[in-house]
Amino acid sequence: MNTQVFLATTVHGTAVLAAALDAGCFGPAGRRVLLLADGTAIPEAAPPVDSAPGFGRLRDRFDEVLSWNDAVFPLHPGGWTPRADDVPLWERHLRRLWVLGDDGVELVLPAPDSAPALAVAQVFTGTPITVYADGLNAYGPTGGKLDPLIGTRVRELLHPDLLPGLKPLLLGEFGVALRPLPAAALLKVWGELADAATDLSAPEGAVLLLLSGAGALPDAEEADLQLRMIRDTAALGHTRLVLQPHPGTPASRTRALRAEAARLGVEMTVAGQGPAGAPVLAEVLHERLRPALVVGSFSTALLTAATFYGLPVARTGTGTLLERLTPYEIPARMPVTITDALLPGLGEPDAAEGTRPDGAAVAKALGGLVEAVAFAMQPRVRPDLRPAAERYLSDHLDSRTWRYFRRRRLGTLALPGVVPARLAFVRRNATLRRLARRARALRRR
Repeated sequence: MNTQVFLATTVHGTAVLAAALDAGCFGPAGRRVLLLADGTAIPEAAPPVDSAPGFGRLRDRFDEVLSWNDAVFPLHPGGWTPRADDVPLWERHLRRLWVLGDDGVELVLPAPDSAPALAVAQVFTGTPITVYADGLNAYGPTGGKLDPLIGTRVRELLHPDLLPGLKPLLLGEFGVALRPLPAAALLKVWGELADAATDLSAPEGAVLLLLSGAGALPDAEEADLQLRMIRDTAALGHTRLVLQPHPGTPASRTRALRAEAARLGVEMTVAGQGPAGAPVLAEVLHERLRPALVVGSFSTALLTAATFYGLPVARTGTGTLLERLTPYEIPARMPVTITDALLPGLGEPDAAEGTRPDGAAVAKALGGLVEAVAFAMQPRVRPDLRPAAERYLSDHLDSRTWRYFRRRRLGTLALPGVVPARLAFVRRNATLRRLARRARALRRR
């Protein structure tokens, strides 16, 4: 018998898997298992994924739901991967625990460049893999050099078509086939979750504020950025706000944002929490509340609001994030870059129009930029993107686009903008680099 194992770490990821199943993206299987994993710092304190409102409707698409956390306890699923010598033992253990026997196994995983997806891929050696991306992470490079024994097993990358005409870069170094998910399938699943959310305790037609990326900045700076989001929105005359906290946002931060809204004389409702404290998807709020405006920094929900629902969207705080995100290759950099380059800022006239991004708009805003940033982030993973990065930097580097790059980074990679074109060969010449290292070593002695 053939068993398909679907790994999900969030409700949003589970919804994307459900849409992919509805769209017929997977072949026949004797058994379909949904494997839930929670990689948060303290999984025991976080609401489980299967407690989200409407999860039962997603669960019906699978034969069984299992827990990766339980399988590897007491190891932490967010940072553990098996030692090479232990892989056969782990596979035998999991086959016995999950009653897999000698079944053939197919894996459907998030990006396998970090745990727990990497751990699952390592345990089940030799099995075919389908990777799915549930948001803007599809357009960034792989987070590091992936073992070819895993990367070459990936058959396909499934992704929502958030940016029409833009090719995802995730796992592109392995030539993985790309398959966009039909918008109708995604909207159907989100509609099911919206029907199951009986009481959102939020007004329709308000401004929806998305708090995303908890931990992207130091706590003090992150709090200041969120306070400014409320102040700037209120300054435009909006009097009704709906706040959707990120799952990692502490309760004390939410109370501080409530207090700031009250000080400004603005009515603010905190939505996005189910009965067990599990988050309600932003797409459910799009469907049920039809916000007058959706505001955020780099949440995927900004693009789903614009692309799939045609809602007005606005970005805020992206300039600060681009300046402060460290290290340069942090995965959040690509979503922030896309949001900053494509979407209007809060207060700009375009923010109130609610036009869907089309291929022409995406190409104009992001043509060449995504490849250039991806190469600067992961030059060893995607060296093939160097020519595209050089072309973009030679033709488009100006006071506006400098915000997406770091001067030292460009210098280290011998890219246009820092190193004169006639001297660019110096850093790319292996012999010259070797001589320079030898000279530095002699000077230190």
